[in-house]
Amino acid sequence: MTKILQYPELSVNPFGDRICKVFSSNQDGDCTFEDFLDMMSVLSEAAPKSVKAEHAFRIFDFDGDDMLGVSDLTKVIERLVDKNQLTESDMEHLIENILEEADLDDDGALSFAEFEHIIERSSDFMR
Repeated sequence: MTKILQYPELSVNPFGDRICKVFSSNQDGDCTFEDFLDMMSVLSEAAPKSVKAEHAFRIFDFDGDDMLGVSDLTKVIERLVDKNQLTESDMEHLIENILEEADLDDDGALSFAEFEHIIERSSDFMR
C-alpha cells in the first residue's frame, strides 16, 4: 500500500488510504497486483457509473456499516476541507443540509440507494 500511495494520483488524494483499503483483498490494506488492476479498472473512464458509485460509497463508509452516517460524513468533509475553515456549528449545519437534501427516508444516514440517487444528479461525478 505504501508504494501505491506514492503514485501522484493517490498521494495528493485525501482518500488515498481509503481507496487502497477498499480495493485490498486482505484485511491489512495491502494491495496485490490483482487488487491494483481492479482499482485501475474501476477508476478508468470506461467503468460504468454504477460501479464507480458503489466503490465511492464504500470509500466514504468509514465504519463499514453500509450507511453514510453523521460520523462518516464528518470524516469525508474533514478530508476535503481544512479543519480550521469550519467551526463545529458550520460542520453541523453542512451535514444537516446534506441529509436534508439526500436522506429520502429521514433515518439520519444515507443508504447506497440514496447516495446513488444524489450521484445520478451530479454531472461532476464521472470526472
